Amino acid sequence: MWGHMWGWDGSWGMGWGWFGLAHLLWWLLLIAGAIVLVRALGAGRRGRDSAMDILRERYARGEIDQREYEERRKQLAA
Repeated sequence: MWGHMWGWDGSWGMGWGWFGLAHLLWWLLLIAGAIVLVRALGAGRRGRDSAMDILRERYARGEIDQREYEERRKQLAA
């Protein structure tokens, strides 16, 4: 009774249809892409910075000389 007053006949019909499905897939793809991008950038930056930090610390403590420091720094930059 109330449904007919608001134009609803009790059935769900076609649902969202193709437009709704495409819209949902678009948002899921966008969110998944953002997650992958953030993880990729974060992992690459963490790995490279931590290796350079360790190298700098070893050089500062005197564990390696300048020649070895420069060689390893070039290898890490490549």
